[in-house]
Amino acid sequence: MKALRLTLAAVMGGAAMLVAPVMAPMMAPAMAQAPAASGATLDAIRARGTLICGVNTGLAGFAQPDSQGVWRGFDVDYCRAVAVALWNDPNKVRYVPTTAQNRFTALQSGEVDMLARNTTWTLSRDTSLGFDFTGINFYDGQGFMVKTSAGVRTARDLNGATICVQPGTTTEQNLTDWARANRIRFTPVVIERLEEVVGAYVSGRCDAYTTDVSGLASTRSAQPRPADHMILPDVISKEPLGPAVRHGDQRFADLLRWIHFGLVGAEELGITAANVQQAAQTDARPDVQRMLGRSGELGQMLGVDNLWMVNIIRTLGNYGEMFERNLGPIGLQRGPNALWTNGGLQYAPPLR
Repeated sequence: MKALRLTLAAVMGGAAMLVAPVMAPMMAPAMAQAPAASGATLDAIRARGTLICGVNTGLAGFAQPDSQGVWRGFDVDYCRAVAVALWNDPNKVRYVPTTAQNRFTALQSGEVDMLARNTTWTLSRDTSLGFDFTGINFYDGQGFMVKTSAGVRTARDLNGATICVQPGTTTEQNLTDWARANRIRFTPVVIERLEEVVGAYVSGRCDAYTTDVSGLASTRSAQPRPADHMILPDVISKEPLGPAVRHGDQRFADLLRWIHFGLVGAEELGITAANVQQAAQTDARPDVQRMLGRSGELGQMLGVDNLWMVNIIRTLGNYGEMFERNLGPIGLQRGPNALWTNGGLQYAPPLR
């Protein structure tokens, strides 16, 4: 490879960590569990008094416990939003860390009520696994990260490289497809646990690390010297990420779906954590009055209080506020996640 030094020791170090491909839970048939009756999950959550949310094991900006053990992040805020809608209490959530391999089994088996875990919406997951994705809360794409010192400028410079990747993800298949299409030779270093695959990249056992660009930004921000690592400009896939629930949980899916649309719609209307209370009282725009429960019965249609969006926005802010609070610090720009009015893809159907 032109720009990288690949020593025999490095290649052998990577080869030593290769693992045989495992049939990931994402390929399990949907019939492994009977579909839930409509409303059964929501009823169980209410009776339990706590939402059980499957999240990442630790991804800065998306889901990670802070120094006090409190979970923070963009995905975490979606879990908290559900708890606010149900009980007006963002703390009524139990977080279950899940890996790329076991996240789908956790949802299928009922170990968790929902996944809010940077998971890509695909046809097979929507059908064969028996899941319903409730919206796209983050438009992403797969990229590559390398050491700045390597002198690599594009993904095509990775010909002959060792590349770290997690199994049981769309990332693994995308890497293979991209390499085949572009006639790129590479040695995969396949490691399941996130901290281990990142450790392999940082220690030099592989020349590059590939995952969603958001994950690369998170990993880069967590390094002692972020400038020592560079995310290449190439994006090789579409990765629409969003929360997921089991098939048959229509009432629960509706609630999650309209929480997301409510957050996006609030940003469109300029409703923020700081002004939501006043807007509910004085903003005469019909869209605002419906969203904030001053006219109509939108909350009741979803089985929650009509002030559900007032409570969520007051507690967490709108979509843009959640994005900037969690993802701004790790260097992610809005890009396709800007509102449609600003050239992005985030767009909310009417709340009416």
